[in-house]
Amino acid sequence: MSEQPHYRSLEASEMFCQRCRQARPVRQHLLLVLPTGNKYDYRCAVCATSVGSKMDSDASDFSTLLSGRK
Repeated sequence: MSEQPHYRSLEASEMFCQRCRQARPVRQHLLLVLPTGNKYDYRCAVCATSVGSKMDSDASDFSTLLSGRK
């Protein structure tokens, strides 16, 4: 029996902010669309300090940009 993951990707809802000195809600911002995937930045929802980042391996946005379709 093969095990399949129950999720595609994880997204943070709270992270520790150095400026606020406590865990705060975060907002995810798309930084780059690359051929290998997208790079996202997590920012504190209170003070907008960058608190982390992540890369995904979904290249569909890059393909869409190259083709000119919406």
